[in-house]
Order: sequence, then C-alpha cells, then structure tokens
Amino acid sequence: MVGVVATTLAGCASTGPNEGLGTVGGALAGGVIGNQFGSGSGRVAATAAGALIGGLVGQSIGRSLDDQERRRAQEAEFQALEYGRPGSPVDWRGERAGYRGEVVPGPRYRINAYDCRDYTHRIWIDGEPQVARGTACRQEDGTWRPID
Repeated sequence: MVGVVATTLAGCASTGPNEGLGTVGGALAGGVIGNQFGSGSGRVAATAAGALIGGLVGQSIGRSLDDQERRRAQEAEFQALEYGRPGSPVDWRGERAGYRGEVVPGPRYRINAYDCRDYTHRIWIDGEPQVARGTACRQEDGTWRPID
C-alpha cells in the first residue's frame, strides 16, 4: 500500500528528478513511521497517514535532508497537523549542525466534510531558511492528504 501511495504522490508532483525521488522516499519513510502505530485497520490508517505526510516533506526538500532528518521532519508534520495548537511550532533538529525545522499549523477548518489545516514548514539547511506552505485535510480513514 505504501508503494502505491508513494508512486501516486510522485506521479502528481511536477518536480525535478531529485525532488520526485524525495517525494517517494519521504512517502516510504513516512509509511514506515506510521506503520509503527496502531494495529489492524488502525495500523493501515497510520501507515497511509505517514506516507502522505512523508510526501509533503520529501517533495520540497528531498535533495537536502538525510534519512534521519527527513524522519524527524515527517514526525513534526504529523504531530503539528494531528495535535498541534494553531500558531504553536513543533520543532525538530537534525544531527548535523544547521539542519533543523519547525512546523506551524493553522486552525482547523472544514472543507465539505473534511477537517483541514494550513501549515508552514520552515527548514534551515546549513543555516539557510527555506519555507514550504500548504494545506492538508484529514480523510475519513484518519489520514492527512495534502491539497493544492
């Protein structure tokens, strides 16, 4: 299932080859992280949620972060979207100096039948800030899906 989600995410992205690989890698790593939570159908939902959130990180910064930094960024995205207070950053820090980030969720709002949140993910790579903004909506199965 994770491979299907990862392939779908990569196919929807109009990015360069490294960013596409980052999307797939991010989605796969996110799926692995998500698979460690829950059991039965809950584990499937957590795996899919991790894969989708991982795709958010992977697409924009796939060239720059190592696997551990990418996992930390994905965990911060999930925590911010699922549990974060609006405007309160969820921080993460890599092992390498100058590699860190924060995810700041906005308030929850409804689009049709879905709870959605805007978010800002600020990432410092070698001390240089990069900013990714987006919107993700929580699906009926508990997964978060990025929307355009």
